[in-house]
Amino acid sequence: MNNGTTTSGLTFDVQLSAQRRTPQERAQLLDNPGFGNVFTDHMVTIAYEEGKGWYDARLEPYGPLTLDPATAALHYAQEIFEGLKAYRHPGGEVACFRPEANAARFNRSARRMAMPELPEELFLGAIETLLAADAQWIPTQPNSSLYLRPFMFATDVGLGVNNPSRSYRFVLIASPSGPYFSGGITPVTVWLSEDYTRAAPGGTGEAKFAGNYAASFLAQAQAVDQGCDQVVWLDAVEHRWVEEMGGMNLFFVFGSGDDARLLTPALTGTLLPGITRDSLLTLAPELGFAIEEGRLSTDEWRRAAEAGELTEVFACGTAAVITPVGRVKSRTGEFTMGDGGPGPVTMGLREELVALQYGTRPDTHGWVRTFG
Repeated sequence: MNNGTTTSGLTFDVQLSAQRRTPQERAQLLDNPGFGNVFTDHMVTIAYEEGKGWYDARLEPYGPLTLDPATAALHYAQEIFEGLKAYRHPGGEVACFRPEANAARFNRSARRMAMPELPEELFLGAIETLLAADAQWIPTQPNSSLYLRPFMFATDVGLGVNNPSRSYRFVLIASPSGPYFSGGITPVTVWLSEDYTRAAPGGTGEAKFAGNYAASFLAQAQAVDQGCDQVVWLDAVEHRWVEEMGGMNLFFVFGSGDDARLLTPALTGTLLPGITRDSLLTLAPELGFAIEEGRLSTDEWRRAAEAGELTEVFACGTAAVITPVGRVKSRTGEFTMGDGGPGPVTMGLREELVALQYGTRPDTHGWVRTFG
């Protein structure tokens, strides 16, 4: 047992795995990791108890968690998570893109779900500790990275439902990953979900809450049955205002060239406040594009696309980065965005964002944090 980083009064106890994969085994796994299928040798765990606070921070071998069958998270879904990536920069540095923003959103989700907040220093310390042990797992292929998944769940044992749990566990795992969509940046086809609702006003839509994703699977299965890659969610009240796509935010491009302007659905409490979305709200004007947060109905989407006014649509998020939308399907028919291919605004923004993340363009915003 070795001592690691000391943060917020806690020292991470470091227990390196005795069964780490060999360089040859690791290279074989990194050759084609897919997304979220392969995991590194270690994980970070931190415990919480009401009245005691956060304690027992440790790096340990990746492996199963032992839980009592009556653990609260298994029955009442008190579980939140985040997603961010680690990259190997050209100079050899290991870096993450805006991890402080992930720490802040993690705590917003915790507040909504009546869970304890994790100090930002502990969130970042967990990342630093895991990367110090497993940085060799960062892939080097284009469009690849080490996906980091911090999550927290309730650990009280008992079936009472009157109060939130008094104890929790934070865990950080890492997964070397390629592109989120198997086609890379090939435009996706989406299904407008008119039967199901992702989130309602006053609900948990703006929290990165596990239950939101469980509730989306039926609509996603419907989308796949219709020959689509992803579902697009509409508002819960009128079922006509576009909100987001799966776990990603949407951007609509009107016009082209110097006259192009972007619209993204405004945050209303039912949408996830994406960090990639927030970054693009800054980057797009710097590239000369007018941008606004507003709303767009499904009828307006179709009319503008068919009239040629709406030229591009793309989704964005940590996992998918920026993914063009080529075609839209619904019960009343289907229509195409532009010529169906990735548009120049979409690809220009993607190039700018990826260059910042991978360290091939100067970071003028202080968004990139290096570790080690």
